[in-house]
Amino acid sequence: MILDPILDIFRGKAVTIPPMDGAFRPNTVLDDAEIVSHLSEPDNLAVLKGEVIATSGNAIYAINKGNEPKVLRSFEAPITALAVSPDDKLAVALETGQLFVEGEPVHLLEEIKAITALAYSYDGSLWLANGSSEHACSDWAADLMSKKACGSIWVRHTPSEPFEKVAGGLAYPYGLCPLSGGRVVFSESWKHRVMQIDADKNVSTLIDQIPGYPSRIMPTEDGGAILSVFAPRNRLVELVLQEKHYRYDMMESVPREYWIAPALYSNRSFLEPLQCGGIRTMGVYKAWAPARSYGMVVRLGKAMNPITSMHSRSNGNRHGVCCAIEHGGEIIVASKGGDLLLGIEDTKAEG
Repeated sequence: MILDPILDIFRGKAVTIPPMDGAFRPNTVLDDAEIVSHLSEPDNLAVLKGEVIATSGNAIYAINKGNEPKVLRSFEAPITALAVSPDDKLAVALETGQLFVEGEPVHLLEEIKAITALAYSYDGSLWLANGSSEHACSDWAADLMSKKACGSIWVRHTPSEPFEKVAGGLAYPYGLCPLSGGRVVFSESWKHRVMQIDADKNVSTLIDQIPGYPSRIMPTEDGGAILSVFAPRNRLVELVLQEKHYRYDMMESVPREYWIAPALYSNRSFLEPLQCGGIRTMGVYKAWAPARSYGMVVRLGKAMNPITSMHSRSNGNRHGVCCAIEHGGEIIVASKGGDLLLGIEDTKAEG
């Protein structure tokens, strides 16, 4: 075993990714789901005064099935995160790194550059996920390709207090879910896992080796949660992540939409990178083809373990799921890559 690291210099390392199996077993639930509304690149979802709201670009929309989305508020920059407090106060983060609570700006440290998620806990504390201290939210692909781990988790217990850093050195925290007992669950996208911060601020792993890049985590009424996965892991991307000089040459000379990197959508241009098996055969793109983009929502039980999942496979187009919430007996899913909001009948699960 001592020789293995030395031998790896000469023989290389195997490029492996976890299989989609067990609770992650592929299906077509997202592709078969009912369309709630059409909305350009929907990102965040929340419930405000009993009504589902969604963000798209620099605006917040009210979503009512069968009706056109209605603009509630707009801002000067794209919205990157959204949260509603137990007493219906609205917190909104922007691409510029700014944070507003009920329309009032909140002072933040310069380190906070990419607010990927906001969440209120039951005691009214406001939690904040800072994806990166070097890249804005729109530069997430550059953060991944640079192999950075400069994200952090922050909390503000009362409006009169400043934000306090709870955890740092994270590889792009993307979702937050406060639980009872002072615990907070968060996703760490570039390490493909779900983590937990306990009441004593100790950080531990709950779910490891997710076969994709997890994004937001939203609580459910039964004490569990819904985890969104915005892109799949891919052997070609994993290989590129091992090649430092290739990655930096690619980032410098190739337009970003054509990088060998995860994507929110695919099959829109012949210039996109392809992997063996991911090419149309007899005019058909196979459901099991190596995917550059994908759609997946995972239901987590009370112990925060994966119970079941809903998919839009390689040959589907409801990809880039960044958020999903439980509301009115349904799971509402925001497909950023498909420009859709979907509704799926909610099924309770124990775990």
